[in-house]
Amino acid sequence: MSPPPDAILAEARRWIGTPYMHRASLRGVGCDCLGLVRGVWRALYGPEPEIAPDYSPDWAEATREERLYAAGLRHLVPIAVEAFSRGDVLLFRWRDGTPAKHLGIAASAASMIHAHDGACVAEVPFGIWRPRLAYAFRFPETPR
Repeated sequence: MSPPPDAILAEARRWIGTPYMHRASLRGVGCDCLGLVRGVWRALYGPEPEIAPDYSPDWAEATREERLYAAGLRHLVPIAVEAFSRGDVLLFRWRDGTPAKHLGIAASAASMIHAHDGACVAEVPFGIWRPRLAYAFRFPETPR
């Protein structure tokens, strides 16, 4: 069984208010969407399973690779998009035909916690994000 959703969300909510900072993952100082998920992973399991590669804000457009999806398959448990629930990791596409490159953690069926460029970590309604949801993952029982 994966960590309880309440534990995942309690940790993710500790990051609320952390300013957006590209490639960072330090609660209260700065993080991006991947940095938030990395920080929650560290709180749940300890050290990260791999070092995040160097990436620019436009890496997905430049490479056209599904790098976040591939990393999710290596370390998380893939689930059907329709089956996500509280505490699951969600991966979004900005536009059709582009690689998925934005992460959030489901807080409910209608909201998520994420870090967004130009803002800080926040719990927000899905709103415009729901149609952009491409993949969903569950945290594993034990690190993969």
